[in-house]
Amino acid sequence: MSKLIYIFAYIGIWLLAIMPFRMLYAVSDILYLLVYKVAGYRKSVVRKNLSNSFPEKTKDELRAIEHKFYHYICDYMLESMKMLLLPKKELLRRMKFTNTELYLEMIEKHGGIVVMMPHYANFEWTVVMGSFMKEGDIPMQVYKPIKNKHIDELFKYIRSRFGGYNVPKHDTIREVIRARNAGKRLVLGLIADQSPNSNSLHFWTTFLNQETSFMEGGERIARMMDFPVLYCELKKEKRGYCEAIFELMVESPKQTTKGEITEMFARKVEQTIMREPGYWFWSHKRWKHKPQNKE
Repeated sequence: MSKLIYIFAYIGIWLLAIMPFRMLYAVSDILYLLVYKVAGYRKSVVRKNLSNSFPEKTKDELRAIEHKFYHYICDYMLESMKMLLLPKKELLRRMKFTNTELYLEMIEKHGGIVVMMPHYANFEWTVVMGSFMKEGDIPMQVYKPIKNKHIDELFKYIRSRFGGYNVPKHDTIREVIRARNAGKRLVLGLIADQSPNSNSLHFWTTFLNQETSFMEGGERIARMMDFPVLYCELKKEKRGYCEAIFELMVESPKQTTKGEITEMFARKVEQTIMREPGYWFWSHKRWKHKPQNKE
């Protein structure tokens, strides 16, 4: 049964991937009507998240963000599937990277870096960042395995087409140490704004007007390896075009106090969202853990 699901998924993704972008966005507009207007996908979650995050905004302002979010999430899903066949040259034309000199300098100087980013704009397209790294350096991208092993393999293939090395979430530290012991320089890319599991509610801060717990994996690895931490500021320029700007948060993590890097990341993500709220994943159950669970 899982193999059958894979076959249908692959055919569907392939059919979308061969479409020119203009046609893909026409499909996205139809998908928006189905997802938002007909199915109302997680609409109650989105509205609750928006109203709690922006108590100062009017109902009309919140609805405008909501509409933009649903348009964005449909574009994001189809743009991600487009990666199955998208040439690297075309992806680099659409995914612009800024301040790569800093990125490369920190790798050269320290042997590795940690790049932290949110679920914002088309973060999936950042997998191509390994294209401007030196030959032999390893661009590691942490991911959460999908239960269906065939679908998991498909998405690992898509994400590795541009030189990225997929690392399962729970193997991250082991893979980083293995690479360093082999004398390799590396970049560890982390989408680090999701809610931690109930056993990892160790760091809390006020984020978008709410008590929020953040994952500490990026900070923990950076402090252990003393890798500089960069924030990847994502900006959606227009439909089908995105910019990633690298900003140095900390060059010497071992000199920071516990929680300092995670707090800096939370503030950076908050600034990104406040600039243009419609391009963040509002459908995530980001605040499913409440402060009463706080240690």
